[in-house]
Amino acid sequence: MAINRLLLLLLLLALALPCAHARAAEPSAPLSAEQIDQRIRQHRTAEATLTVLDAAGQPLAGAEVTAEQKRHKFLFGCNLYAFARCGQPALEQAYRTQFGDLLNFATLGFYWSAYERQRGRTQAEYVGSAADWCRENAIRAKGHPLCWHETTPAWLEALSGEQVEQAQWDRIQRDVSQFKGRIDTWDVINESVVMPDHQGGRNPVAAMCRRMGRQRLIEKVFAVARQANPRAALVLNDFELSERYEAVIHECLDAGVGFDVIGLQSHMHGGCWPAERTWRTCERFAKFGKPLHFTEVTVLSGPRPRPGGPGGRPAGWESTSEGEATQARQVTEFYRVLFSHPSVEAITWWDFSDLRAWQGAPAGLVRKDMTPKPVYAELKKLIRGQWWTGPTTLRTDSAGRASFRGFLGEYELRAGPAKATFTLDKAGTAMTEVHLK
Repeated sequence: MAINRLLLLLLLLALALPCAHARAAEPSAPLSAEQIDQRIRQHRTAEATLTVLDAAGQPLAGAEVTAEQKRHKFLFGCNLYAFARCGQPALEQAYRTQFGDLLNFATLGFYWSAYERQRGRTQAEYVGSAADWCRENAIRAKGHPLCWHETTPAWLEALSGEQVEQAQWDRIQRDVSQFKGRIDTWDVINESVVMPDHQGGRNPVAAMCRRMGRQRLIEKVFAVARQANPRAALVLNDFELSERYEAVIHECLDAGVGFDVIGLQSHMHGGCWPAERTWRTCERFAKFGKPLHFTEVTVLSGPRPRPGGPGGRPAGWESTSEGEATQARQVTEFYRVLFSHPSVEAITWWDFSDLRAWQGAPAGLVRKDMTPKPVYAELKKLIRGQWWTGPTTLRTDSAGRASFRGFLGEYELRAGPAKATFTLDKAGTAMTEVHLK
């Protein structure tokens, strides 16, 4: 009798296991085209009611006005590393024109080994010219990176551990202070998850990380950057998107480290992420309550050849027509998923052109001769088309009110020769007074 009862119990347990497994299974990510479009409308647009006032401050009743978006709130970016380095005037002009026609965010290089090859002699003039060009073209600039173990200048090797630390603090304070107002977003520390083990800990910055401890180093570099520019947006950036990075973020939050943004690298040289992986990555890091920046996005337009170039790199790694078509399709999906996630506020491509691209890969949105690839055209359709509010003609009511739905960002309102600017900053509904001048 007892054996029968035991067999019955085991049978019931076996039948229950699949049900328990089904209950534990994660729901499918909400990635249909309709769901993505719905989220974009929900999180990236506002239903705005404008109260239009004339120069005397009176409601402009029964008038025709035009609202036109001038700048996106969302940051669509790329590194600007080929700036002034394209080799030919025509290529340089095409590089700048096409960059500015598409993007509103640019990463400028502060790799310590190149930025300050000789102690005290920096590339501030070159970087400053790039930052000035960004400001002139309404492009927000970001500095990358301030502390990274892979780009340490040779002169650090001769310093003691204490001197290396002081040099690192001084470097952050100098660069962030010098560019305040021109560069107000910074990747403060890069790839801290693997930092202590770089070159077996013999590298000066890796050794500093081991000596201080990762969390205390992170706390210090952010404190120095914050003191140098209290209003800057400070990014914790990494390529290691496993639980190890999550643990670092937890530690930093628990310690009260003053970072503003979680940076996520996504170099996809081995193939573009499926949409579901992209969404789940966003969800994993959104739980920390910080904005997410996809800081280094790469999807290639040509297959990797066998190694044969300098340093064992692939030789003759070129873009192909088939690869370009695949790149355009994959990138469109990737950007749509990211743009639909409410925690993501920036996407930075890596690199803009195949010319001077990292690892010599066909990673650009444009080719070496600066002609646009299909991916450039597709992104432009999204960023400056579907996700952009063009000139919209409105008529005010008797109280000077007019309503429209627009993407978040900066706008210009015109009524005849008079005009004014206003901003849609938050999704949902917005009530805004606009004073014409």
